[in-house]
Amino acid sequence: MPDPGRQAEPPGSAPLPTRLGVTVPGPDEPMAVVVAGPAGANRRELIAGLLGVEAATLAVPPGSNLLVQHAATATRAAYVPGYRQPHAYGADPLAAGPALARPPRRVELSLPDPLLRHFAVLDTPDTGTLGVAGGRVLRDAVGRAGALLFVISADQAFSAAELHLLAEVARARVEVFFAVTPGVTGPGDGARPQDRAASGPAGSTRRLDPVSVSIEAHRAALLAAVPALTPARWFPARRAELPQLRRALVGWAADEVLRRGSARPPVPAGAHGRVPVLAGVEPGELADRIDRQARACARRIRQHLALELANIHLRVVQEIVFGVGCAGLPQMLDRELEALSLLATAQCDEAVRGLVDEAAARVFGAPLAEGVRRRIIHAVRWGLADHPDAPELDRVLLVTSTAGVAGLTGAGALDALAGLPGAQRDEVLPPVGVALNGGCWQHWRAPGNNDPNAARSWAQRALREVELELSREVSRRFEVIRLSLGAVLADAVDHGILLA
Repeated sequence: MPDPGRQAEPPGSAPLPTRLGVTVPGPDEPMAVVVAGPAGANRRELIAGLLGVEAATLAVPPGSNLLVQHAATATRAAYVPGYRQPHAYGADPLAAGPALARPPRRVELSLPDPLLRHFAVLDTPDTGTLGVAGGRVLRDAVGRAGALLFVISADQAFSAAELHLLAEVARARVEVFFAVTPGVTGPGDGARPQDRAASGPAGSTRRLDPVSVSIEAHRAALLAAVPALTPARWFPARRAELPQLRRALVGWAADEVLRRGSARPPVPAGAHGRVPVLAGVEPGELADRIDRQARACARRIRQHLALELANIHLRVVQEIVFGVGCAGLPQMLDRELEALSLLATAQCDEAVRGLVDEAAARVFGAPLAEGVRRRIIHAVRWGLADHPDAPELDRVLLVTSTAGVAGLTGAGALDALAGLPGAQRDEVLPPVGVALNGGCWQHWRAPGNNDPNAARSWAQRALREVELELSREVSRRFEVIRLSLGAVLADAVDHGILLA
């Protein structure tokens, strides 16, 4: 991706984030272990062994996340973009699949297993199918969940894409575990010669444990490419040895609870009491500055997203011609738009925080206490409710089979887009959400729609419409922020104190 950070930034603004996943899990984020790995590594069987369930109950459509969490009774629901409510989803995916207009972003399975009291488990698509965008989405999930369990079999090897993914994960402050499952050849005649050692009388042999040998080989290969993962722990993943992995995950969760609990003070400074306004603040000058910076923030984000959409277009065309083809276009493009949504949300959040901090510091002085900042954000959020565009800020943008973009509003519509739901947001704005509707899947997976030229033309038009709608969305968001923030700070200047 081109480096948007090279562009000139307006005074007083921080560079917008261009990466996903390099983060520290927030204190309020639900704890989860993200499970990833290549196809053929028996990842589903490992999770089933940890939870004591049949592997068939963990089946989901290809490309969907499976979130397993604790509940008193077992339930299963599918969250599909384009709908405000989840769909009931039976244990037999073949029976439930045809009723869904498109694959869900996530399937939630609730189970009464005691392990899930400590953390949720998120099973993700095979790493070989993720691509650039899927890797970004996975890193974002790991960064918020707190732990990654990478599953690989004894007779597999790390791909270049997987090593790149693990190198990116190593930059985040998260825990990484590796589990090695028995290979398809097993310890019989398919065992490698280097796994055998002669001993005892002539003609007798003693075979080394192929999983244990593979752990050492995998670890050496990984550390040669990603030395930062030296502290990561490795486990054999046969059923008899799963309790060791289970205890290690529970131990991580216990430590993580303490770390997150100490990350936020009970009552931040400035949460209560009078906050006087600095002398000499001119309301007109303050309003003009907020207006200039809000427009500059919106312009920067629009430019960044336009660059990213151009990169998405290049990757989509390449995959249509040389990769997934027309039938795989919806899944690939939907994942690209999921990563784009996460990036746009992160950029809007960062820009709004910078705008609020800079403007409030001119009114109340710098550095701005965390409690004062939260009071201002709370007041700005309340102020948005009075704006006519406020109900539209939680709008999901859905790409249609005709390469257009339709809108769907509501918190439920946004929740259906999340591969891993997070904590309740304390940001001013709702997240940005873009996805493909079910008609796109039905159109491009139909046998008669297998024309690469038509697919390339459709993708170009669809991405152009997404760019136009996102540009309008970003402009509208910063316009209402400008008005609400300006009103909150103008009231404070008029009264001499923070009223929030």
